[in-house]
Amino acid sequence: MRHTLADILPSVAAAFDSDAENPLGVVPARDVVVLLIDGLGAELLARHAHVAPTLAAHVSTTLQAGFPATTATSISSLAVGAPCGTHGIIGYSFGLPGADGPENFNALRWKIGGADGTDARHTHLPVEVQPVTSAVARLAASDIDIHYVVPGYQVRSGLTLAAFSVDGELHAAATLDEVRDGVLEVARHDDARRRFAYAYYPDLDMNGHVFGPESPEWLAALTAIDAVVADLLDDLPDTCTLLITGDHGMIRAGKAVDLEADARLQQGVRLIAGEARVRHVYVDHVDAVADVRSRWSGVLGDHALVVTREQALDEHWFGPTPPIATIVARIGHVLAVAQGTSILTCPTTEPMESGMAGHHGAWSDDEQLVPLIMNRG
Repeated sequence: MRHTLADILPSVAAAFDSDAENPLGVVPARDVVVLLIDGLGAELLARHAHVAPTLAAHVSTTLQAGFPATTATSISSLAVGAPCGTHGIIGYSFGLPGADGPENFNALRWKIGGADGTDARHTHLPVEVQPVTSAVARLAASDIDIHYVVPGYQVRSGLTLAAFSVDGELHAAATLDEVRDGVLEVARHDDARRRFAYAYYPDLDMNGHVFGPESPEWLAALTAIDAVVADLLDDLPDTCTLLITGDHGMIRAGKAVDLEADARLQQGVRLIAGEARVRHVYVDHVDAVADVRSRWSGVLGDHALVVTREQALDEHWFGPTPPIATIVARIGHVLAVAQGTSILTCPTTEPMESGMAGHHGAWSDDEQLVPLIMNRG
């Protein structure tokens, strides 16, 4: 069985404590840095190793992002050290209980009502939406100093507060050069204090969404990332283990199925959440689930796999441990997972997302598989 993003931090903890199980074989060091390159898929990297020779040469293993393969879920799984069935950030967006039924909660931007909705940091407290103690917080409790090499706004975001749940020293980094400098600043110190740093870079994902994965713009971004990683591998002291991974891969959109254009897809449906490759569908009444699933399956045909919540849970889509009741309630009564390169769009409620060239979230290897790259071992 393939390891997942949720296995990285337990292995990092083991590298700090030689008595613990270390499933990924992370090499012990005084300091450990995990650099997440948003959108760095293993299949994409393998196909374009010629423009990223350093990254490709240092791949230790291939991981599964976990379902759904999307940033909010994957970052939470990495930071918490558990799949989304445990931490509850089950997608880009999903339904949370509201006064009149489920409200669309965008976990990436921490807003109610979609990506451009109302800031929910005070109405949907991160510690309540994601109450599990994170693996990063456990490192801090083990007397390891925590550092963040991320864009400055991220340390105050609802998602970061929910996923990491522990303060740390910020090395603000919005550019590749700032990421490199921040990682080196973490690793270059003379005292014996142990340090863990989480670093993040978004531009590969951005270029994939806007121009498409494997586009000239995407390849240029991958080339630039590889050059900075090569510099890091040369400049990092031997006292630092560097791990690099992605949160998901990506596919180029093919057929766009407009979910708003067919009235049959609205019958009995209160809310459609998720994203274009994975849809959470919430019904008006629970006794309508079978009809909605059948209708969606008939309309979407080969464009999507359509299942009930119960089937997804029985098949452990959200992790091997059964979710608690509050997390189960967040999952759509019906789930529609895009097949091939199809996307399931909502152009009126999601105009920006619907027009993207690149998407991710579903079960394909291009979306699910991410590399684990190490500088040592």
